Amino acid sequence: MSAFALLMVVPFVWMIGTSFKTPAEVFQYPVKWIPTTLHWEHHIRVWTGPDGFATYYLNSIKISLISTVGAVFLSSLAAYGFARIKFKGREPLFLLYLSMMMVPPQVLFVPKFILFDAIGIYNTHLALILPGMFTIFGVFMMRQFFLSVPGEITEAAFIDGAGHFRIFFRLMLPLAKPAIATLAIIDFSWHWNDYENALVFLLDKNLFTVPLGLQNFIMENTVDYNGMMAAATAGIVPMLAVFLIGQRYIIQGVAGSAVKG
Repeated sequence: MSAFALLMVVPFVWMIGTSFKTPAEVFQYPVKWIPTTLHWEHHIRVWTGPDGFATYYLNSIKISLISTVGAVFLSSLAAYGFARIKFKGREPLFLLYLSMMMVPPQVLFVPKFILFDAIGIYNTHLALILPGMFTIFGVFMMRQFFLSVPGEITEAAFIDGAGHFRIFFRLMLPLAKPAIATLAIIDFSWHWNDYENALVFLLDKNLFTVPLGLQNFIMENTVDYNGMMAAATAGIVPMLAVFLIGQRYIIQGVAGSAVKG
């Protein structure tokens, strides 16, 4: 595991080190992983150039946060219904819903384009936010966690006169904090790194997200390897911060969602 971890870390170390090198040091052999003198001008140019990353960052943060909050709430609500509310056809309906994960997202680009153009949200952030609020994986994950909660807890709440909404908000959501945090981190990562949807549904450069901004920067600076690595480093820093802050919740949430009680 340590060897595989090292293989994963080496490219990131090279990327960060290269972003602080001079152009002559990029192809220096043997490889100098950490430059003697840190050159910050590449990072400054990424943020202050004609196409600064500040706009891309704000767009990605807006889309990722709104989509994640909506996805966590709607997934938790649907998962509670599938896990705790008994109705006719519940299991077949859930299996049918789950089977939608087998549909490649690329197949939906044309129907989504026609729909978004018809309702007037094409080339807006809503074209990414609204679909991003619905995640099949999130419903499955939260349902598995709710199934692991002993049924006696909700039965006792029913005896005390609580309804489904009160049980959901006052009882189940507080118990599901590890699973919610895990889903939020994973979903935020998906939206932050989403390139295909942004490429298809966004045209205005002022609406671009970080992945599109990074691609745009690379295409305009084809031989600026230092600048490319500085831009890539800027794009990955938020994901590293989110993971480091919430890694313990990921372990708890995945472990809890994997156990059906």
